[in-house]
Amino acid sequence: MSFFLTPVLIAVICVLIGWIFKSENKKADNEAKTKSEYRPWVDEDLKDSTELHQIEDEDELDESEESIEHIPFSSARYPENEMIKRSQEFYELLNQRRSVRFISNEPVPRQVIDNVIKTAGTAPSGAHTEPWSFVIVQDEEVKHRIRMIIEEEEEVNYKKRMGDKWVNDLKKLKTNWIKEYLDMAPFLILIFKKVYGITSSGRRKTHYYNEISVSIACGFLLAALQNAGLVTVTTTPLNCGPRLRTLLDRPVNEKLLMLLPVGYPSKDATVPDLKRKPLEEIMVVV
Repeated sequence: MSFFLTPVLIAVICVLIGWIFKSENKKADNEAKTKSEYRPWVDEDLKDSTELHQIEDEDELDESEESIEHIPFSSARYPENEMIKRSQEFYELLNQRRSVRFISNEPVPRQVIDNVIKTAGTAPSGAHTEPWSFVIVQDEEVKHRIRMIIEEEEEVNYKKRMGDKWVNDLKKLKTNWIKEYLDMAPFLILIFKKVYGITSSGRRKTHYYNEISVSIACGFLLAALQNAGLVTVTTTPLNCGPRLRTLLDRPVNEKLLMLLPVGYPSKDATVPDLKRKPLEEIMVVV
């Protein structure tokens, strides 16, 4: 009997070994794929921003402005010494900009906020789609609800999503998931990018380079705030977008890109004593 079973047992063993190797290889492939794709700092709500080529809509083509009137353009031209002076003064102004997490609740004129938002709106955008919305929050209750949402998600970010390296890199800045400035700042500015527009017929309209366009507008906004004597800290509330979009009743084509608490620095405000890279480290002349 054993003489006849031996080949059968060998066959069975070979099948089992083959199945085990196949399972292990599949598991290793899945782990490698997961590891390569796992980026805990990526905001799930912003993943759709990576699409560059979107399907064009016939209505969109029909409604596009095929001919825009071009008008004469001229700008102020300064003598060379005046150009150097103005550029140096502007650099010195922006070089004083710091990320401030200690913000006073002292009132800020609303007109100032209107002006800095208008300034941000002068930024260039892909095909002049202006794919941005600036939501100004001054209501105390809404600010507090925003804080609760962000702190809840940020605690998860620090403990799970961000990873040990990122959390360790932030230790020198003494940051954590507690965001008192969200209650204290007289204004919160939430910058949403419109990943697509809506045509008059209700169909989607492509917004080219929407994230780059809105990021440029954010840079204009930071410069305008510095020029007005106000402070802020750039925050990107990881995985808070959907809940904040719902809270603020924003449409589904808008994704939260950045949140800025805005106000005057508190009397006891401190900032890390950081140094910026010198010119020779950030500029290459060819």
